[in-house]
Amino acid sequence: MEIIGVLALIGYGVGMWKFWTGFRRTNFSSGRVYLALLWPVLIFNKSYRQNFNRALTGR
Repeated sequence: MEIIGVLALIGYGVGMWKFWTGFRRTNFSSGRVYLALLWPVLIFNKSYRQNFNRALTGR
């Protein structure tokens, strides 16, 4: 069970880092910290998900 928690924490950190570094590719102009920290919850929003994918892939 501990391995699942560690993997989840690593996945959270990677997602946050990727969004943080690709933030300039999104349509967002502010809220970088808030949007990076809450990405697992906000990913269910279609607009956020599109911008999250843009941050990760550059498209």
